[in-house]
Amino acid sequence: MKINVVITGASGMVGKGVLLECLDHERVGQVLSLGRSVLEIDHPKLKQVIHKDFSDFSTLQEDLGEYDAAYLCMGVSAAGLSEEKYTKLTYSYTMGLASRLYQANPAMTCIYVSGEGTDSTGKGRTMWARVKGKTENDLLALGFQQAYMFRPGVIIPLRGIKSRTKLYQFVYDYFLWLVKLAKVIAPGSVVNTTQIGLAMIQATCHGYEKDIIRPKDILLLADQKE
Repeated sequence: MKINVVITGASGMVGKGVLLECLDHERVGQVLSLGRSVLEIDHPKLKQVIHKDFSDFSTLQEDLGEYDAAYLCMGVSAAGLSEEKYTKLTYSYTMGLASRLYQANPAMTCIYVSGEGTDSTGKGRTMWARVKGKTENDLLALGFQQAYMFRPGVIIPLRGIKSRTKLYQFVYDYFLWLVKLAKVIAPGSVVNTTQIGLAMIQATCHGYEKDIIRPKDILLLADQKE
């Protein structure tokens, strides 16, 4: 049986990687990209919905109940942002959409891209980690039939994908060899965008024993055979 998926953040590095894998995968039937700007991708599986105001999803007219999974890949760097602003962009936007998705289809699989170092206790010193931790906790508590929090850590972009964060792209342009060296020195600590996309599809179709998905889990999921 094919699955239909909703993707946010498809203009970003991780989101685009996930989108490309979904478009290529035989288990995925339809893909709805929900974002603020048009993607320069034309594919028979892909439907794009432009939604400018991520603070209010009540006006979203799509029948989200027909989708089996939501891959929430939208995110911003915390650099230069106050905790209030970062919380709005990271927590409030994500929970607003997730609540709308849950109302449409509680049986949906919800997958959220967080990050290694996320603080599930909410008591740590690092602002972004606390906010991501609260987002994870509240997503898991919503009641989706399946919910997984992906913490990919170090990511290698494939298929010509670029990061919109200038600092990250600078590292990829000039120090990718160092990232690849880390993969050799510490196997299981580095993943690529293709593996993240495949892991999401596998978790949706077959489930997984953990709800916090770290790099080693991503690699295991991505290597699973149908």
